[in-house]
Amino acid sequence: MSLDTRPPRQSPVRQVATPRERNEARGLPSRSLLLALVLACVALMVVDLGSGEDSPVAPARRLVGEVLGPAEAGVSEVLGPLVALPGNLRTNDALREENAELEARIDALEQEDRKADYEENRLEAWAGLAEMANGTGYTLAPARVISYGSAQSFSNTVTISAGTDAGLRPDMTVLNADGLVGRIIEVTSQTATVLLVVDAGSTVGGRVGDNMENGMVEGRGGLEDDEPLELRLLDNTVVPEKGQAVVTWGSEGGAPYVSGVPIGEVDKVFEELRLGTYRAVLEPYVDFTKLDLVGVVVPAGGDGVIEPGAFE
Repeated sequence: MSLDTRPPRQSPVRQVATPRERNEARGLPSRSLLLALVLACVALMVVDLGSGEDSPVAPARRLVGEVLGPAEAGVSEVLGPLVALPGNLRTNDALREENAELEARIDALEQEDRKADYEENRLEAWAGLAEMANGTGYTLAPARVISYGSAQSFSNTVTISAGTDAGLRPDMTVLNADGLVGRIIEVTSQTATVLLVVDAGSTVGGRVGDNMENGMVEGRGGLEDDEPLELRLLDNTVVPEKGQAVVTWGSEGGAPYVSGVPIGEVDKVFEELRLGTYRAVLEPYVDFTKLDLVGVVVPAGGDGVIEPGAFE
């Protein structure tokens, strides 16, 4: 039996560093140095505040401002737009939406303004047609002129937006707010063709309003003719006078023309020496190049008609 004469193994001892040593190892100043720096800063602030403009720190502060001021301004110029970019994007989106809404409102107002004159003319036409119904005592079926006859037809006609479904038939009188337009010559279920009184094939019985002299009014064949209508009185000895009003004489049974509808007024009078007669040129009350709303004389009691006195 042998004995181990080696000295016992001692466990290694770990030396604990002090806070100062740890700070020095990390390259940090000691607590006493930090405390001294803090106290120095406090003292410097007290001196600066107490000295006012004569503070010994003022030159250093100005120097720092001169050095760092331009740098701060440059950084602000560079970073400012970037920092404000999200807000600017939101603001631009809102402005674009507001601008789009304003443009839509402007477009709507412009459309209303463009239509204002048309709507005003339509209202005036309706009011005029109602007055014509009141003045003549006839019931009128309203319709609109939707087309003029082609030049190839060699006749002056218009097509209106009402037909047999509205109770219309051939040989009905057509007028507007100003006076006599013509008579229906053809109908379909939805439309009707109207022969204008200015057509060369049109003849209407006419009566001079102030002396009740009767005659025949004939068309001269043109919408823009200088002498679109001609009147010849039955009594050749009677001389028509300029400015006399002429209305329809009226047909038997009111077809194709009812009585009392204004046609026009005497504009010129010519004496035909060879025949010993007089011929008057009429200026029609209706402008045949601007036809729109018209009324067809129909029996009373129908649907969708303008009755005399209905708008009083």
